[in-house]
Amino acid sequence: MSNYLTAPRASKSMPKGIPYIIGNELAERFSFYGMKCILMVFMTKHLMDSNGQANPMSDNEATYWYHMFTSAVYYTPILGAILSDAFFGKYRTILALSIIYCLGHFALALDETRLGLMIGLTLISIGAGGIKPCVSAHVGDQFGKTNSYLLEKVFSWFYLSINLGAFISTMLTPILLIKFGSQVAFGVPGILMLLATIVFWMGRKVFIHVPPGGLKFLKETFSKEGLTAISKLLPIYIFIAIFWSLFDQTGSTWVVQAEHLNRNWLGIEWLPSQIQAINPIMILIFAPSFAYFLYPKLNSLFELTAIKKISIGLFVAVPSFIIIGNLQSQIDAGFTPSIAWQVLAYAILTASEVFISITCLEFSYTQAPKTMKSFIMGLFLMSVALGNTFTAAVSAFIENDDGTLILSGAEYFYFYAKLMFATAILFLFIVKYYKPKTYLHDEV
Repeated sequence: MSNYLTAPRASKSMPKGIPYIIGNELAERFSFYGMKCILMVFMTKHLMDSNGQANPMSDNEATYWYHMFTSAVYYTPILGAILSDAFFGKYRTILALSIIYCLGHFALALDETRLGLMIGLTLISIGAGGIKPCVSAHVGDQFGKTNSYLLEKVFSWFYLSINLGAFISTMLTPILLIKFGSQVAFGVPGILMLLATIVFWMGRKVFIHVPPGGLKFLKETFSKEGLTAISKLLPIYIFIAIFWSLFDQTGSTWVVQAEHLNRNWLGIEWLPSQIQAINPIMILIFAPSFAYFLYPKLNSLFELTAIKKISIGLFVAVPSFIIIGNLQSQIDAGFTPSIAWQVLAYAILTASEVFISITCLEFSYTQAPKTMKSFIMGLFLMSVALGNTFTAAVSAFIENDDGTLILSGAEYFYFYAKLMFATAILFLFIVKYYKPKTYLHDEV
């Protein structure tokens, strides 16, 4: 580690390590979303018992486990952040956990039973979750004060790479599941994760390796400055958690709904799980459009702070679940509405995601004291975990002993629309007087 740069040099150009990080993220996101997009279909249609006989879950049981897994993926970032910021540094933590990540993919590919599912998802949640805060914080570590103006652009590229990988895998992996079975469908993402690990290792000589904080990390975390930073960000993350409880249902309840829609759209007969590819497509359109056109326009009308972007995003999310609720009403009445309506809901929810997620990713990094970058990113990602835990809890609560549901059909989706609207209103009052303080690394 001593042979590596430990702080960014004064420069106005793009850091040399960024292409390796972007390439790594593209392949890693392919692997994660490729696995995740078929998870609901695998649990409800392809799961086997130890004798090789079909042993699928019900829709509600699969929804519960889908969101519990997603929760685990976003709770483990705190552990990865502590390993990174206190003990091993971001590079070593990412490399070690990526290997565990690969093993999880191959466990899913080799064993189609609930045991294989449990082992595979546990390893993936440790690997994928553990590296999450480190990778995004590692991006920020490559910049100093003189080229920090490029941060917004690079975080947009970072997010675009996530969604390009997600789009390709979401279109491809459901086809692999149907044509070749779960072993190939889970194995291909595993190979891509191995490739992501190799690409990341290749960039080791040009990365900025910020040393772990050790005891300094612990002291700063529990110092007045550290606790103040955490206390200011936690209320924001709690509100954002409600957004994630809605957003991540695109991989569970929305997939179940898509099975009952007319999926012939744009001359293509879409598979239920492929519709999730609409989200990364929309991200690729909205992210640059917002950054270069919408945000400057809004900023000419009023000061468009990060907090205001998040607030707008919370309100924008509401109509998406109203549309989904209306679709469910038509399905329950015996109609087969077009998948185009779900695409519209995706577009609206994606616009909300751009306002909230990209903004909060960059905002969280700038609000973190210098030795707490990964830890704060871990707290941000915990908002996703909290949202999915909430959705899983709702799924468990609404199911009666006989398998019937207390909250079903359109009312299920309208419940979330109402919850999101109430959250957006309350957020306006809570963060009205928020005053951010920015922390960036020094240069050499």
